[in-house]
Amino acid sequence: MSIVLHPAAAEELQAAATFYANQANRQLGLALLNEFERVVTLLAEQPALGNRWVGNTRRFALRKFPFSVVYRSQTGLLLIVALAHHKRRPGYWRHRA
Repeated sequence: MSIVLHPAAAEELQAAATFYANQANRQLGLALLNEFERVVTLLAEQPALGNRWVGNTRRFALRKFPFSVVYRSQTGLLLIVALAHHKRRPGYWRHRA
C-alpha cells in the first residue's frame, strides 16, 4: 500500500517533533517520529484498524503522545491527512484533500 503524507500533516509532524526535542530532549522528539512511523506502518497493513471519525476519515491514537493520526484509506493508498493534537479543535483539517 502506498503511503502519502499531506504536506500540512508533514508540517504538523515536524513541528511536534521539534517541540519535544527543544522542550525536553532530542530523544523524545525521535520517539515521536518512531511512534508515528510505527502507527503508519500498522495502518498500511490494516487500514480498518482506526476508529471511524469525520466523513470518510479514521483516526488512530499514538502511544504516549497526545496525538492521533487522521487518515483516509482507498484501494492501494493510505492518505495521512493530519497529525492532530488531542486538544486542538476537532475537524480543523477537513478542508485537506
